Amino acid sequence: MFEIRVICTPADTGHVVAALDRAFTAGTVSVYPTKDGQQNRLYLRAEHREQPEPWPTPEEAYALAPNIISEIDWAARTVADAACFSELEREFYLRKAALLDRIALHGESDGFHDDAAETALEAALFLLDVDQPGVICDPRAYVRQQYARTLTHNQ
Repeated sequence: MFEIRVICTPADTGHVVAALDRAFTAGTVSVYPTKDGQQNRLYLRAEHREQPEPWPTPEEAYALAPNIISEIDWAARTVADAACFSELEREFYLRKAALLDRIALHGESDGFHDDAAETALEAALFLLDVDQPGVICDPRAYVRQQYARTLTHNQ
């Protein structure tokens, strides 16, 4: 259980309460005006409607992945075959983010924390921007989840 506090305009109060009810198992919403009277403060206790899916570990996410060299080759061929300045399909951005995450993990396991982790994070953030999943999470964990799902569906 957790508590939620929202500040919104009086006109949005009904919409916000309805959205919270759809997203969470919520108790009674208490509504109080702000000191200036221009907005409302909403307070409620809530629980998630469903248990969130656990994030896969890197080992789980990449267990069925092709080796890193073949993924580098695939990414290079995909970019080489694409027209200049063209937007590529989601699969490319997911596989690229997963590849960079795997490279960064390899460096981290060897005791190195260099630019690979930063590059993996940037690729993961780009995928989040492409997907706009509406979740707040570790971007690299999101990449692992999406990659594992893609591999499972393609088997």
